[in-house]
Amino acid sequence: LKPFYHLKSANGINAYDHQVKKIKYLYEWSAKQGVTLTDIDYNVTVRRINHKANGCAVNFSVFTTYSYAYKDQPDVTNGFKTGSYHSMDISGANDNRIIQREWYTDPFADSLNANLKTDSLTTIITAGQPKDFSSLNQRRKDALAYAEKYSGGSLDVSEGFLYNKKYKNYNYSGGDCTNFASQVLYEGGKFKMNGTWGYFKEGTKAWVNANALKDYLLYSGRASTVAYGTYSQVLKASYLLQPGDIIAYCKKGKVAHISVVAGADSKGYTLVNCHNADRFKVPWDLGWSDSGITFRLIHVHY
Repeated sequence: LKPFYHLKSANGINAYDHQVKKIKYLYEWSAKQGVTLTDIDYNVTVRRINHKANGCAVNFSVFTTYSYAYKDQPDVTNGFKTGSYHSMDISGANDNRIIQREWYTDPFADSLNANLKTDSLTTIITAGQPKDFSSLNQRRKDALAYAEKYSGGSLDVSEGFLYNKKYKNYNYSGGDCTNFASQVLYEGGKFKMNGTWGYFKEGTKAWVNANALKDYLLYSGRASTVAYGTYSQVLKASYLLQPGDIIAYCKKGKVAHISVVAGADSKGYTLVNCHNADRFKVPWDLGWSDSGITFRLIHVHY
């Protein structure tokens, strides 16, 4: 990677270090999971190029597909997708271009200082069995269908990251994860809006704020907590989750992010969809491995 980055500037060093930490984390997470990453495929769409005196500024979106297999199931391929939006400054020309600066919302950003302990966790994960979700009630099925259609990362990049245009995109004003989860509950799950939780030209606080949505769901009786704690404390309980349920990711006791359960992989490991950064059927803990992060697993009463 080094030849591609300007390592004589702080921004260039930061961009390079971020990528190195990201690669290291993916290897650590794979070891914890008992899997091998078998393929990573990228599709890049350039959105805008501004030419400068000694280079250019580029805005682009990246649609990344990851394939993995459990080490004791090498012939069974699992996969997930992420969508991210990048701003990059490049200097030089032709074959001498180097990255001066890069900014993007990284799906793995809350894991770059992780120190994963693997043995006991790996034993639990690799003992998992496939799940059958065919008997879900219709409201759960409809919630899942909506979560799959509008997750943002669910379509090929040539079609763009699809969001429902009926709703404001909050990615540039605090994040769109909770707005997306509320849409899943309303559009797919057929929960009725009210004065506390609703979308009226814009979303109410409980519609768009992660901590407020968690509180609303629990105190209204529309959902209940399955488990709360660190990753190792809630891992076994995570296998109880069903498509349409919610996972709240907490920092310092407050919910920082919301994902919607979207299925399970070949070992029954829970997968999620969300916005900001866009994830499609991503293993539920991937990107949330730093110390101090806790999880609230929420069963929605469809």
